[in-house]
Amino acid sequence: MRTVLRRPDFRLLFGALLASMAAESILLLALAIWVKDLTGSDGLAGATIFAIIAPMTLAPLVGWLVDRYRRRPFFVAANLGTAVLLTPLFAVRDGADVWIIYVVAALYGLSYLTLTATLSGLIRQLVPHELLAEANGALQTVRQGLRLGGPLAGAVLYAAVGGWLLTTLAMVGFVTAAAVVGLLRTAEVAPAPVTLRWSAELGAGLRHLAGEPALRRALLGYGVGSLVMGFSESLIFAYVDQGLGRDAAFVGVLVTVQGIGGLVGGLLSPAVVRRVGEVGALAAGVTCFGPAALALAWPDLRLGVLALLLAGVSLPLTMVGLTTLVQRRTPPGLLGRVTAASEALVSGPQAFSIGFGAVLVGAFDYRLLFVLVGVITTAAGVWLWCGRRLSPPVGRRRTPPHPLPPVPSPRRSPESLAAHEVVATTRRDGWS
Repeated sequence: MRTVLRRPDFRLLFGALLASMAAESILLLALAIWVKDLTGSDGLAGATIFAIIAPMTLAPLVGWLVDRYRRRPFFVAANLGTAVLLTPLFAVRDGADVWIIYVVAALYGLSYLTLTATLSGLIRQLVPHELLAEANGALQTVRQGLRLGGPLAGAVLYAAVGGWLLTTLAMVGFVTAAAVVGLLRTAEVAPAPVTLRWSAELGAGLRHLAGEPALRRALLGYGVGSLVMGFSESLIFAYVDQGLGRDAAFVGVLVTVQGIGGLVGGLLSPAVVRRVGEVGALAAGVTCFGPAALALAWPDLRLGVLALLLAGVSLPLTMVGLTTLVQRRTPPGLLGRVTAASEALVSGPQAFSIGFGAVLVGAFDYRLLFVLVGVITTAAGVWLWCGRRLSPPVGRRRTPPHPLPPVPSPRRSPESLAAHEVVATTRRDGWS
């Protein structure tokens, strides 16, 4: 990762994202705690998370919008817009104002999807394709590190002074990110004009995901794993209560252990991508979750610590593998739509899995459910591993054994030259 961090442009972006990710980490859990404090309802508090996830259904529209503008100015505007949309939280006083938190949560979910899609294109623009895994790994390492203390810090601040300070700090984080990215100096070409019908433009990201073999396999395998991975959000409480016989607050300790594993996974993920390719790294991440879930079916704290460390390692591997694959296998003009669509296709099953897991844990033995999670994720990981050759490591990708001699070409129109440049870029980056 030191190689990519030596680049002044990426260091500037890295600093901006550090500010915005810190704002995210203290805000997300605090919104749910705020609702719980105002209403006393666990269900209404949980609905806050659903409000954040619900805008994923708008992924095609968000991706299309992102692809219509230059990445850097759009990223600046999106961060400033996120800061503005948090201002209604200052009007929350009592339980009658809970609807304001829900509206802000939904708008924030839409903003998160927009920023994610824009960021993917901005990184692809700033960083050479051989350093994309290092760039994504560095960001995942920071994100996992913030998970260790960010939510706890947000909860403590909320308990001490209320939601207004959290709102202020989050707004400062997003404004800082916008200001720092505004200092970037990077040449950007204007997006290509719209040539297809609006319905075809909106669906272009999904069509690309379905038509590119490596992306299709990655999302199918990870999607199947995501359908059961979310069960663990509820199962971990049953593991602590019924298995270890400890208070629910002990879950926080185990989450910290998982966060340490996430740091390790973030640091290792670029090397794994270089060694086995993007699909191979994704497969390794999904497969790691299987033995971790199986180990949690046996209520032993020492085994549980090892399992949660392994589960923590798995998350950055999956995210770095999938993100890098999307960036390397997608033409720049489609990257916003493809990123938004892939985010929705991953987050949708996870959201369903979390809700369904909460129902299942009340009807079945948690140990049986952990075994089910372990078997399915291991099978999904093995299936992904069998397709790792769809995205071989960068150094092993096929190149012509004998380059053809240059052939004079006739003069081309501007439209023909633009098309030729897209094809040339595709070949240089190793897209299939």
